Amino acid sequence: MGVVEVLDPVAPARAGGWKVDVSRGERNGRVSSEWFNRPDDERYLSLDDLWANVKGRSERSRSRVVQTADIRIEAARDNPERLHLMLPKAHEPVAPTHWAFGQLASIVGAPASYLRQLPAPLAGINLQYGLTNHRAEQVKTFETEDGRTELRAVTGPDYGRIHDHELVEAVQRIAGNGTGDTRWKVPGVLDWSTGFYNPDVEISRDTTTLYASDRDVFLFLVDDHNPIEAGRLPDGSPDLYFRGFYCWNSEVGAKTLGMASFYLRAVCQNRNLWGVEDFQEITIRHSKYAASRFAHEAAPALTRFANSSPQGFVNGIKAARQQIVARTDEDRDDFLRKRGFSKAESGKIIEKVLMEEGRPPESIFDFVQGITRLARDKTQQDARLDMEGRAKKLLDRVG
Repeated sequence: MGVVEVLDPVAPARAGGWKVDVSRGERNGRVSSEWFNRPDDERYLSLDDLWANVKGRSERSRSRVVQTADIRIEAARDNPERLHLMLPKAHEPVAPTHWAFGQLASIVGAPASYLRQLPAPLAGINLQYGLTNHRAEQVKTFETEDGRTELRAVTGPDYGRIHDHELVEAVQRIAGNGTGDTRWKVPGVLDWSTGFYNPDVEISRDTTTLYASDRDVFLFLVDDHNPIEAGRLPDGSPDLYFRGFYCWNSEVGAKTLGMASFYLRAVCQNRNLWGVEDFQEITIRHSKYAASRFAHEAAPALTRFANSSPQGFVNGIKAARQQIVARTDEDRDDFLRKRGFSKAESGKIIEKVLMEEGRPPESIFDFVQGITRLARDKTQQDARLDMEGRAKKLLDRVG
């Protein structure tokens, strides 16, 4: 797709934001999970601050390939919790982080949880034996100097490291500081009492969606000053969407690199995404050619999404609204049954639409909305994802 200008907003930003209908579309809890599990020291108020942190640790780090048989484990008998590694040609021992210790144990085939319960000398004996007799002869280490030298990662020799700061820099190229100096910013908050989404909320430790720990980075930004209209609600008001994306990486191997783009209707205080449509995701494993794939696939894809027009999405939604597939109860039941829904599920889908729209489903869009609403009622994640997947597949076939 070529890069074109984004459509102008349907209405100027105003106090209190815009009325949205979060009963439509899907709910996505990925950002909420990140938000809930991040302590204050992993939360950043701007992309500049986040970049400075991850860039600084990268500059203090080095990676090298070493022979496993040349690694020596040192453990002090007078300190049962102290365990260090002496790497080849190193002048001082390095202390493995919790994550690196687990990677090291995994490489030699030892249970990390068990080793952590042992006194350091005994755990060291087990690790030393495993390294000395390890069939694979080489590993790639990642060491960081910050007052003391830490071993942050131990991976296979062909591990393709993508540094966390590289992902942040790719985001900065389209989002600046992430605080409103460009279209892309930390999201606002939905007011459940009024149904209005307010994009202008102060960025704080409680509201930020920019995160980094010693093992990963995660960013979520929205273009929520520029709503997109794709049809009308039953009361005649516009059905508004915003563009959003989140991305993640772990330079120490805790996660793949990934990016997800989508349209959404609101973000609540707990950072759940509501009314999500057209969700698309790219993941890249840290294999030998990961850095090249990031440069040629992921980063350009993010730029294309940031700069492209939502007209294709708008047209797709309008086409789904206009494509009438059922006019009678028999048509509705037959349409759903032919697509694998049981009689009970079909009845519930029709009921969901009837409750929300005040009429039974007729168009592809009606059925998609009914299916996604039913998916929210599923308590098992697999069942919910299956239902949401069938809804997306149905919408993708609009033509």
